[in-house]
Amino acid sequence: MTDYTPPKIWTWDTELGGTWGKINRPTAGARYEKDLPVGKHPLQLYSLGTPNGVKVTILLEELLALGHSGAEYDAWLIKINDEEQFSSGFVAANPNSKIPALVDRSGATPIRVFESGAILLYLAEKFDAFLPSDAATRAECYSWLFWQMGSAPFLGGGFGHFYAYAPIKIEYAINRYAMEVKRQLDVLDRRLAATPYVAGTDYTIADMAIWPWYGNVVQGTAYEAGEFLQVQEYKHVIRWADAIGARPAVKRGRRVNRTMGDPADQLAERHDASDFE
Repeated sequence: MTDYTPPKIWTWDTELGGTWGKINRPTAGARYEKDLPVGKHPLQLYSLGTPNGVKVTILLEELLALGHSGAEYDAWLIKINDEEQFSSGFVAANPNSKIPALVDRSGATPIRVFESGAILLYLAEKFDAFLPSDAATRAECYSWLFWQMGSAPFLGGGFGHFYAYAPIKIEYAINRYAMEVKRQLDVLDRRLAATPYVAGTDYTIADMAIWPWYGNVVQGTAYEAGEFLQVQEYKHVIRWADAIGARPAVKRGRRVNRTMGDPADQLAERHDASDFE
């Protein structure tokens, strides 16, 4: 283990390195001027096929499958490696410069919504779908939705970064976050031993939020860490992940704004249902 003593005052190392090192800075705001494109549909999504982006496209495809024509959307690709999240147009939609960002243009005044959990809640309330109607179950849904929002940074920016992306392997960091990810999977597995979906008997936005993160882990595709984390131990999570992954709307949603993996699973942008054909 390398000894490190923090300096009295932190300074930015512009040569930090790592997969995302060249785009990260300790400041916010636009880096260049460029407007976002606007398509023909009521909802304009600016995203990438990461777990946080997939949450939203799954919900949109599920809403369309239910017959909510107002959920038609244009999904524009935001290439984060090219720093497109720092354009003036994107920063206006999301001052945090993270995907996804949604602009609802169905009314007289456009409404911006950023943060994936906020987008899920906004759309579920707008269309009155995938939210439980009774107070107790709705509270359960909210609790698991925000459980995901609070837990996923340990999985992605914590375990995923140090296990897969960091320029050097740090044993302490990997062990620390692996332990937490396995604890989270155990929390989820215990819940799913008692209920078919995380909020209860019905499929909700909580499942849509959790599945792109933890479903990918137990199916062995996230960070290629399935064996390392011994994901086969979480049988109830696997059952749930397989059931959700088999849904046609989920299969469509996970393709949108995807630019990695099997080309047959990629749909860089989505502007019409026929784009899946």
